[in-house]
Amino acid sequence: MSSTPFCLCFSFGCCVFAFAAQTPLNVGDYVAPDSGTDTASQLQRIIDENPNRTLFFPDGEYLVSTPLYTPAAPSKSVDLQLSTYTVIKAAPDFSGEAVIALGGKDPFNDIKTPGSNYSLTGGIIDCSGIAAGVAILSGRETKIQNTSIKNAVTGIYIGYGANSGSSDSDIRDVDITGTEKPDSVGVLVEGHDNTFTNMRIGGVYKGFHIKSGGNSLYNIHPLFYGDFAEFETSIGFYVEGSNNTLNYCYSDQFCTAYRIGAKNTFDNCFCMWWTNRGEKCTVIQSDGNFDSVFTNLTVSLRHDTDNTMLKGTIAGKGTIQNLMADESRFNLNKSYKIFMSNSPVYFLKTLFSKFINFFKNIYYLIEYKLINSGIVNP
Repeated sequence: MSSTPFCLCFSFGCCVFAFAAQTPLNVGDYVAPDSGTDTASQLQRIIDENPNRTLFFPDGEYLVSTPLYTPAAPSKSVDLQLSTYTVIKAAPDFSGEAVIALGGKDPFNDIKTPGSNYSLTGGIIDCSGIAAGVAILSGRETKIQNTSIKNAVTGIYIGYGANSGSSDSDIRDVDITGTEKPDSVGVLVEGHDNTFTNMRIGGVYKGFHIKSGGNSLYNIHPLFYGDFAEFETSIGFYVEGSNNTLNYCYSDQFCTAYRIGAKNTFDNCFCMWWTNRGEKCTVIQSDGNFDSVFTNLTVSLRHDTDNTMLKGTIAGKGTIQNLMADESRFNLNKSYKIFMSNSPVYFLKTLFSKFINFFKNIYYLIEYKLINSGIVNP
């Protein structure tokens, strides 16, 4: 593949210096969009033969039957830039991990070498109701931004990262629509330490599913709509991992707003359930002890349905601070009050915990002194 150089020349005496600026490679010069034929092999060849290049996809539809794999190795990586109305679409016989698999070949763990930070920007990924949209499978500090993912079984999948599980991805300004079927997921995260900013997700049964830790979410809005046949399985945010932080996240119309399994932080988040379909809503479902912290949680629910604030446990060290909700709309299950920072029960529980910890510390101090004096063997 070739490009037209742009030269800048500066003359100093008898010496002339020429600098050639390499422009982005226009994929449309080699692969015709809107052909209606499978372009996967042609596009993959362009990716493979143009390392360390920006590949620009002009407007039009590019049909693919297999994923487009970009390399994670810095010496081979590319930057995919799609024009606003570029569509990369899964063909009816599509097979593979996702329509675009970033870091899907030549895996590598390197952020020092130029070329290590590769990305996907812009365009539309049409999954045709049969495929995942974009997968991040290797490498570190991958970026996806200003992209629309449509008709996806899974919108974005982030696999176990190259840095001992850490993938360090940065996803922002991405819109996702699913298939409106029970197996449809907006974002599935298995790699650690990723950031997600300004995302809208609709037509899925799980908005955001996090299996890892160290992830940061800001202004994420999943909305449930579609077939209500298995509505009770729908979840806005399913956070299995620990040490994740969610800010200004909004679970809209899902049967369960937040399902959690470990210690996580939720600040200024929302839950709304106002549909006339379905009869139940759970704001928080805890798998095991409730150890998370919810601060400034806003809840708006129907009054004529069976609404539960907290389901699953009455144990744990979590806290619900400054709950903004009409508590008369919750059912007889009032277990959440144990964790509310302004309740007498929470005060007594905290006081008892401090009392126990005080005597534990006294015990450990006495044991330490006895061991140091040789009276007791460790």
